[in-house]
Amino acid sequence: MKTRTRHRGKEGERRRPAKGRKPPGGKLLRTRVMRRVKKSQTKGKKEAERHPKRRKRSRIRRRREETVKGKKGRVKLFPFSSSSSSSEGDEDSLSEGEIAALKEQVEEKKKLIATLRNKPWRMKRRLVMLKEAQEFVEKFEGALGKGKGRKLYAYKVMMTKKLIKFKRDFENFKTACIPWERKIKEVESHFGSSVASYFIFLRWMYGLNLVLFGFMFGLVVLPEVLMGLPYGSIARKTVPRAEQDSAMDFSVLFDFGGYCKYSFLFYGYYNNERTIGLLQFRLPLSYLLVGVGIFGYSLMVVIRTMARNANEGGDGGDEGEFTFSWKMFTSWDYLIGNPETADNKYASITTSFKESIVDEQENQKDENIHLRRFLRVLANVMILCCLGGSGYLIYFVVKRSQEFAEMDNDDLSWFEKNEVEFVMSLLGLVCPPLFETIAELEDYHPRIALKWQLGRIFALFLGNLYTFLFALFDEVTAKLEREKSIKNATEWALNQYYANYSSFYNTTNVPPPDVHPSDVVRGPCWETGVGIEFVKLIVSDVQVSYLTILIGDFARAVIVRFLNYCWCWDLEAGFPSYGEFDISGNVLGLVFNQGMIWMGAFYAPGLVGLNVLRLLTSMYYQCWAVMACNVPHERVFKASRSNNFYMGLLLLVLFLSLLPVVYTIMTLPPSFDCGPFSGQEKMYDVVMETIDQDLPAFIGNIFTYATNPGLIMPAVLLMVLAIYYLNTVSKGYQQANLDLKRKMQMARDEEKNRRNNKDSTNEVMKDLEDLLPNKSLIPPPIEEEPPPVEKNSKSTKTKPGSAGKGVNLQKEVSLAAPNPRGPVTRAPGARGRPPGNPRGPQPGPGRSRGRGAPPRY
Repeated sequence: MKTRTRHRGKEGERRRPAKGRKPPGGKLLRTRVMRRVKKSQTKGKKEAERHPKRRKRSRIRRRREETVKGKKGRVKLFPFSSSSSSSEGDEDSLSEGEIAALKEQVEEKKKLIATLRNKPWRMKRRLVMLKEAQEFVEKFEGALGKGKGRKLYAYKVMMTKKLIKFKRDFENFKTACIPWERKIKEVESHFGSSVASYFIFLRWMYGLNLVLFGFMFGLVVLPEVLMGLPYGSIARKTVPRAEQDSAMDFSVLFDFGGYCKYSFLFYGYYNNERTIGLLQFRLPLSYLLVGVGIFGYSLMVVIRTMARNANEGGDGGDEGEFTFSWKMFTSWDYLIGNPETADNKYASITTSFKESIVDEQENQKDENIHLRRFLRVLANVMILCCLGGSGYLIYFVVKRSQEFAEMDNDDLSWFEKNEVEFVMSLLGLVCPPLFETIAELEDYHPRIALKWQLGRIFALFLGNLYTFLFALFDEVTAKLEREKSIKNATEWALNQYYANYSSFYNTTNVPPPDVHPSDVVRGPCWETGVGIEFVKLIVSDVQVSYLTILIGDFARAVIVRFLNYCWCWDLEAGFPSYGEFDISGNVLGLVFNQGMIWMGAFYAPGLVGLNVLRLLTSMYYQCWAVMACNVPHERVFKASRSNNFYMGLLLLVLFLSLLPVVYTIMTLPPSFDCGPFSGQEKMYDVVMETIDQDLPAFIGNIFTYATNPGLIMPAVLLMVLAIYYLNTVSKGYQQANLDLKRKMQMARDEEKNRRNNKDSTNEVMKDLEDLLPNKSLIPPPIEEEPPPVEKNSKSTKTKPGSAGKGVNLQKEVSLAAPNPRGPVTRAPGARGRPPGNPRGPQPGPGRSRGRGAPPRY
């Protein structure tokens, strides 16, 4: 083999190859590298003979010789070592072509590492190739940066590695910054993803309320506290003199009276000046826009979350198709890490298989279908009666509380003062377990039963809330009548004062009456009253929830744990046993409370902050309770990957919470002596006042035209038509997808039939064949004579496992056989070969048993 000798100049530099000539690579490159390796080994031996103490160093140097396996088992040796001056000289002796070839190999290895997942290889081969590629890149990527003119490449390689490491560390940092991720994973490993979905939903609600609190605190509460008038300067920020003696009592503060009532927590504290402070901040406008913007932001976030969940998909597969396949391959919850939960999940899967087998066997039977329908109708009737009774009870209690409001507080007991909150919390505590007991009659799947339970508890909470609102707005109407009479009496007294003062002193410059703010006659301020009722509802609901967990779960678990050894029966297996985590009740409690926050935030700006504290404590308290007091469900089922059912309930609650606020802004007149909208006919007049005084005239005209009913009605009609069109298009796409899936299934069945030599499964073709008289149009099967078999020729190939069935499959014969419905007119053909290993040696001359000569070796 001819090799090209190296030519060096006067300074010892290698000449560059001429243009058009390929750079040395492949065999020539390996020859040169081997020559350098041999030279370095010889030099190391001579140095070892001269200096025996350096033998250890030479052995270390030989170990540093880097070996990389190339293609077809060939080995490439690159003795790069930073500690040896001879190897550094060898590195400098590499030509540009060799560097380019090595660089190309490094890039190929990098590409292999990036695309290794897509290779159709076995896992063992993937691991071997990955290890070799990583070693090659790790060893020779840095070597390319040594020498003259290659520092830039080494710098790029180093920065690329650091960038990759930074991205990986940043992703780990973002994962570590997710709040309560470890707690939720721990709950998920013990109780499955269905229980963990509640805590994920709770964390999402906490983030939403944190943003809402930022809006309310930063744009409403903080400007009023920093730039508004201080406490005691005006009547709306001062406790009346008649209430000052008991304003700091615990019972009064617990009912949010006294100093709490006249604080920044409620609507009546805020002043009605157009601008406040040095920044000329428009507080009334900000209050209205933030109150409405909370609903807009929440709507945007909920819809965006629903769209993201819809893209992730549901549970996969239709429930009616491939039932056992879906159960076999998708039933297990891989996030379970607790042995007890795994045992429960195993038993649940086994039970579900048994139930599915029984269901498949009884699908054709109609014995108990009428009984099941009767029981389901009976259960729904009983639940409707419970819902109607709870609504009537709340309406009765609210009406009774209005009578108590006209009486003296000293004559009322604690229960009579808090009767509304107590009854609503008690209904929310008693009705969900009652619904769950009644739902046993329906015998639904746990996932379907959970949705029915959620819907019923949602109807209970929503009915109770709207019944409470209807009764509360009756009280608001009565307070508005009282405010009118107080306002008229106050205006008459002021007119009398001005008239008497001007007539007595004979002047028109009448000073305002010198009255202390605590002695000013004031109205009932119905907005603050509504806000207090919402805050009391939230606080009472938190108290009942925490006491329920403490008594119903913790005390129950303590009794079962310590009294089980000395009791008459097994407390763990029988009554009362350990409690299970109530997913439906807790989820609906969150949704219900969030609806009250949305409605009450307009009347009590501090309510959002209280809800943030409630959600923060609930995460720690309920995580402790579920890990210490509860046991996994007997039928552990995997939660849906799409939480759109929760989000759908939340979206409905958001819409229903918006209605009372919009009704208040557009219809009811605000109080005349409290709140940022006092002195206005309607609350939305603040926006019109700002447009008229602070914006150009053409913008006011635009708003006037935009609010014209003649434009609003066509716009709404256009939106309805657009929604109808998009819905129709979506249904068309869904139907097209179903048709395509059906066609793909039919094609797959036909392909299986052709492979298995069976009848057609196409129902349409079967019906057409059955319509033919005596199937006269079906062509008879073509008889084919078997080809003659030569003595020395190889036997025909037979499908493994089918040799005993007389099926002779040759290499170039199609597997699709004619329709076997025709009559059989000939005997089956001869077998191609005896059954056995199709890959083993075939009988032939000299190989048969007891005949022929022995085989040659």
